[in-house]
Parts: sequence; C-alpha cells; structure tokens
Amino acid sequence: MSGCTFCRIVAGDAPATKIFEDDHLVAFLDIRPITRGHTLVIPKRHATDLDELDPETGARLFGFGHRLAKSMRRAGLTADGANLLINDGKAAFQTVHHVHLHVIPRHHGDTLRFAKGFVLRRPHDTERTAAALRAGLDRLADEERETTA
Repeated sequence: MSGCTFCRIVAGDAPATKIFEDDHLVAFLDIRPITRGHTLVIPKRHATDLDELDPETGARLFGFGHRLAKSMRRAGLTADGANLLINDGKAAFQTVHHVHLHVIPRHHGDTLRFAKGFVLRRPHDTERTAAALRAGLDRLADEERETTA
C-alpha cells in the first residue's frame, strides 16, 4: 500500500533503524519508544489488522518477537523481561494500520520509568541500541548452536 509508512519502510523508501530482516519480516526500532530497545516487528506483506494476517505469517511474527524478547536479556540493555503487544484495530489504539508487534524491554522495578517513557516517548541512542539488539540476537544464536552441538 503506497500510503502505508511501514510498507514504505519495507520498500526502502522510508528510513528505519533495522534490527532484523528476512524474506517475511522486518524488525526496527520504534521512533517513539517507551523504553530503550522498543522494537516493532512487521510482516513485509501488508495486513491492516489481524483479520487480514494469515496464520503462518502471524506465527512467524510472534516467533521472531519471542526470539527478540529472549535476546534482549542478552543484549547490552540488561533487560529482565519484555512486553509483547499487538494493538489490533482503532478500538485497540492501533495508529499505524499495518500489523505490528511491539517488543518492549522491561526491567525490575521500572514501573515509574515505564510510565514516564509511555508519556514522553523519546528516541534513545538509536545506533548503539540497534547494535546492542543485534549483538543480543547473535549471542542467542551462539547459545543455541552450543546446545545443539
């Protein structure tokens, strides 16, 4: 869809700080993050909402979100956990009408900082944050290779 910001990111016509990309998905830093490392995972093929998202792509989307959340514990972000969230439709406060999964790093005792981040939503050092997230994904892949070797 030509008017969709996320479709323009997929096409390379809009800027994004990408964390991951394959044939089906793209993951990039949210431009208005709640916490440092707040990442969006989107399908490359446009789906406005969950009604339009095929189950296989939905499984890939959540599967990578799960992987990214695990990697955030291994990244330089020192995350203790993560929120995974999809806002599906206007009633659920979806503002960009292309399905996207929010993966938001969390820390023990961060309730006030999280609430402040939700209100302020300011970018953090994007290049260092992206590098930390990529390194976390690499560490997770290394751990998985070691356990299967």
